Amino acid sequence: MSAQHKVIIIGSGPAGLTAAIYTARASLSPLVIEGEPSSTSDQPGGQLMLTTEIENFPGFPEGIMGPELMMNFRTQAARFGAEFITEKVTKVDFSSRPFKVWIRDQEHTAESIIVATGAQSLMLNLPRESDLIGHGVSTCATCDGFFFRNHEIAVVGGGDSAIEEAIFLTKFATKVHLIVRRDALRASRIMQERALSNEKIQIHWNSQVTELHGEASLTSVTLKNNADGTSAPLAVTGLFIAIGHKPNTSIFTGVLDMEESGYLLTREGSTYTNVDGVFAAGDVQDHVYRQAITAAGSGCAAAIDCERWLEGQH
Repeated sequence: MSAQHKVIIIGSGPAGLTAAIYTARASLSPLVIEGEPSSTSDQPGGQLMLTTEIENFPGFPEGIMGPELMMNFRTQAARFGAEFITEKVTKVDFSSRPFKVWIRDQEHTAESIIVATGAQSLMLNLPRESDLIGHGVSTCATCDGFFFRNHEIAVVGGGDSAIEEAIFLTKFATKVHLIVRRDALRASRIMQERALSNEKIQIHWNSQVTELHGEASLTSVTLKNNADGTSAPLAVTGLFIAIGHKPNTSIFTGVLDMEESGYLLTREGSTYTNVDGVFAAGDVQDHVYRQAITAAGSGCAAAIDCERWLEGQH
């Protein structure tokens, strides 16, 4: 069995690595279990490893590539003494202290835990979809909308998030095609009215994207009409997938309090979970903002909450 740690951080996106920087600088020698490179749900570096250029992270006026930014985070945490294991947590036991975390049959123990496992965007699961992420395919309008100024683009989804993204994207695009699987929107009435009254938004009812086209970047998609079974091409250079997110919290079911949707619940104004000594940061508990900068901020908050909690225990 490995030595006991003061803090184990599960996850290595902006929240987890910021927490690692702060706890390492506080001489807490954090162990970061960063995930598996082959995993789509909790890979090292989080969702930013799937993005290309990031232009809205403060401090990089010329922009920075997502993987490079996350490597900078990791290098900074390692500089201050954070230890890393590039594996995936398979089981946890937070019923008593020290808390227990397993990687298959290898047990690690800690006085405190910071959960920063993030969330993953639900995808269409089409061929070439992963290849074109960051090259025309996106899951974040506020992150990537600027790149599509004067382009014709599409948004997939019929809920509030999809409508919000479509409306936001009209600031940049010449036209936004809203692809809706059914003959009605799931969004709230006020959001529906905004979409229907926006001259730049064209709604394609009973439709779904079945193919993506383009080599270096997206050039068009194939739309299937679910009512009559016909298919037709749609020339768009951007496709925003807005069909929801899934937090990476399955291993915490029955262990930590969470919403029906799976997002972890934290006490208002803090990163404390329902288990004393266990904290949650980033997209695993935030389904509102979902930005790298807000995830990093909550990672900082979790580290400070954790450090103060540990001081109170001794």
